[in-house]
Amino acid sequence: MFSLSAAFVLLASRLASLAWAADVNYVFDVANDVVAPDGFQRAAVIVNGIYPGTLIQANKDDILHITTNNLLTDPTMRRSLTIHWHGLFQMRTASEDGPAFVNQCPISPGHSYTYDIPLNGQAGTFWYHSHLASQYIDGLRGALVVYDPEDPHLSLYDVDDESTVITLADWYHLPSVGISEKYLHEKPFHEPIADSGVINGKGRYVGGPTVDWSRINVVAGKRYRFRCINISGYGQFTFSIADHSLTIIEVDGISHEPLTVDSFEILPAQRYSFVLNANQPIDNYWLNAPMEMKHDSDNDNSLTVGVSVDGDNVKAVLHYEGAPDAEPSGNRDLVAFKKNDLEEHLLVPLFNAEAPGGSGPADHVIDLHFSETVNDTTGSRIWTINDKSYIPPDLPTLLNIMANNATGMGDFGPNENTYVLNYNETVELVIHGSAGGHTHPFHLHGHAFSIVQGMNGPTNYINPPQRDVVGIGGSTVILRFRADNPGPWFLHCHIGEIVLSSVLNAGLIELPLDWHLEAGLAVVFAEAPSEEREGLKSLIMKQEYLDLCPIYNGLPKEFQ
Repeated sequence: MFSLSAAFVLLASRLASLAWAADVNYVFDVANDVVAPDGFQRAAVIVNGIYPGTLIQANKDDILHITTNNLLTDPTMRRSLTIHWHGLFQMRTASEDGPAFVNQCPISPGHSYTYDIPLNGQAGTFWYHSHLASQYIDGLRGALVVYDPEDPHLSLYDVDDESTVITLADWYHLPSVGISEKYLHEKPFHEPIADSGVINGKGRYVGGPTVDWSRINVVAGKRYRFRCINISGYGQFTFSIADHSLTIIEVDGISHEPLTVDSFEILPAQRYSFVLNANQPIDNYWLNAPMEMKHDSDNDNSLTVGVSVDGDNVKAVLHYEGAPDAEPSGNRDLVAFKKNDLEEHLLVPLFNAEAPGGSGPADHVIDLHFSETVNDTTGSRIWTINDKSYIPPDLPTLLNIMANNATGMGDFGPNENTYVLNYNETVELVIHGSAGGHTHPFHLHGHAFSIVQGMNGPTNYINPPQRDVVGIGGSTVILRFRADNPGPWFLHCHIGEIVLSSVLNAGLIELPLDWHLEAGLAVVFAEAPSEEREGLKSLIMKQEYLDLCPIYNGLPKEFQ
């Protein structure tokens, strides 16, 4: 049995060294509350009775303690849960990262777990969501903001608080379990289409009531740091605000040199901070975020078959203090006024801009080819990476490494798609896209990466964009990161969180694709297994964490 003595000593010394940091405590009661973001009432998976869930706010040297109480009872949805804290590096706390069966066993219904997360100086715009199958589609998602009192961009804005957080989301009227089964097993295998798009938890669906648009308040003459987060399972958005420029200063938690645009495309799980100068005449202005989904004219999972989503009708109101309490006059579609769309390859990191290893050869090059197919035996839809569809193990990868001394690739099952990384090596991922019209948002856990070659623009080793979610279409994308964060890390598509992942023992690369993750589109990186078990960067383990698996494994299947 795994011994906790050394781990507890390390935990005590770590907490002692952080005694000056603030402990920030939250309680999440996760229950099947009834909500109606777009006016349609449905039971969902909801944090503290609100959608999106409770906003988490902290400073960069704080320690988060998030007690999660599983109160789920609805048999039409998953009743166990996990939560992933998207974008947090989890240095020495891979046990708190959240992906089911990579980093932990789920929290069983009627039980609780406290996620303890030292932030270790990391600041930026993040979010949280369930990481068990496609559960977060049912509502377990919200924003997480970590402030930096010494932010290098501090002089550019006057206001940065809870009022400047903007969440974009797709919303489904049916539970994810049923529509996932239909997607995976019934032709034509189209990804489930949402019924509406919502901004800060408000939107409208075709044929539904006239729900008030979300309103974002500003005062003329002030400068605002807005933090825009795409918390969708499938929808991507094009974001703009009528008659206002947007100066991007942060991308997925990484500060970048200011870049002024009129609009930007934001894929599932991506985040942008931008500065808006409230320098226009006092009035109301449309905030537009048209939503795009492949096959969106074929919403066969809707309660009203044949009614497609209106992806263009996703908006909110930017309201200047002193303006009438009304919608903007006229119907100015911002898209018609766009002149300067964001081109991702023009983003330049503010610090440590060079790609790991520069233009020299990487220490470890991993070629990943992903494709879509149908299982000949079952007739089910699957996604594969290097001809393997990810299937999660019964014992989480992290526990296999810690308790069973799993160290080499042969220590992991063939369908775990696990790649072992050596500590501190430069890793280059060469990801070859797939035809079919999707832009897959791939997310890497435990790291941000340099986009040496994106979908557009030149190859760049000098100062490429850095982020943790990248879009991959039909071309080849090249990413680099340094394996300096021991742990099992997921790389997966973030569409519907359908599992396709690969664990590297130094970090998790996750592809933000819930529907595709459940279909197997993922790999795991087992990053530095020996360093996970012992040394200065060894992982902190808690008895509360070790108790999760025995409790979960004792559940009847319908409660898992």
